[in-house]
Amino acid sequence: MSGPAQPEIPLAQPVLGAEEEERVLEVLRSGQLSLGPRVSAFEEAFAAWVGAPHGSAVSSGTAGLHLALRAAGVSDGDEVVTSPFSFVASANVIAFERATPVFADVDPRTLNLDPQAAAAAITERTTALLPVHIFGYPADLPAFERMGLPIVEDACEALGARHADGIAVGARGHATSFGFYANKQLTTGEGGMVLTGDPATKDRVDSERNQGRAPDMGWLDHDRLGFNYRMTDLQAAIGIAQLERLAGMLTDRRQVAHWYAETLQELSTELGVGLPCENSGGDERGWFVWVVQVPPGVDRDQTILGLRAHGVQSKPYLPAIHLMSFYRERYGHRPGAFPVCEDVAARSVALPFFPAMTRDQVERVSSALSAVLTEA
Repeated sequence: MSGPAQPEIPLAQPVLGAEEEERVLEVLRSGQLSLGPRVSAFEEAFAAWVGAPHGSAVSSGTAGLHLALRAAGVSDGDEVVTSPFSFVASANVIAFERATPVFADVDPRTLNLDPQAAAAAITERTTALLPVHIFGYPADLPAFERMGLPIVEDACEALGARHADGIAVGARGHATSFGFYANKQLTTGEGGMVLTGDPATKDRVDSERNQGRAPDMGWLDHDRLGFNYRMTDLQAAIGIAQLERLAGMLTDRRQVAHWYAETLQELSTELGVGLPCENSGGDERGWFVWVVQVPPGVDRDQTILGLRAHGVQSKPYLPAIHLMSFYRERYGHRPGAFPVCEDVAARSVALPFFPAMTRDQVERVSSALSAVLTEA
């Protein structure tokens, strides 16, 4: 007689506790739910934690990228070179401004935008570069900086990452967007932050997130086009509590990543499962997700179904942006343009990954993946 079924292992799970609850209750009791003191307090604390001069809290990482691109001067008819292997938002924000996302292939080891490919994609219409720190691994910012163009960094997956020169991702002075969705290193439910070294960029982002209102918050003086991209004080209160526990959550994520690397090494060696690249040359990943590539010839979608049958949640992560129907129809992209991206995207699977994950859960996932691939 078999024992009770083990509970399903979720893909992600935020760390929330009494501190977050109490901070939210304080805001509710104050009666000021938006445009209150918690937002500025969170901005200052987050910027200080990363090591950037200025922070602007916004409603999402996508909103942050959009406002950062506008601040970089991207507009109608411009081109922005970026990665096709990312969450679709990093390309969408370029289209928001009626500019063209120009994709370049990714590095096969880091899965970040390849600097040589990006350089080859630059034209006289290129207004900015938008590298993505994919899965929390630092993009080669020194190489992009040498290209002499404005840079907007997508660090929505990279909180806690650090470049080889010791500078934290987000602290190089470029407008950089972080995201705080529920599966991120720090969560506010929804929300984001733009970090920058330029006070004029902060002023512009602060205005445009709030319908273009003037710096003195004059109700009748909206001196530029703006949006409702505000973060609420409720979200900021959660963020402040999360920031206080962030170091521990990042440590826990590194531990889970280490367990995965240990338990999946045999599958990597014997079956050819692709594992996340290790830190190299001084670059340090800020662990966001644990994504593997199934061996060539293995059906990725059947692998996901097989894992589900073993009580393990998983997800394709990430589709190639240029092959999504909108981008194919709008810009004429076809398969074969970016072979590294397309190969990785077709074989990638995100496995359960969150700070409170136990070694037993990691071993369950690893055993399930082994069983599914062995049966394939």
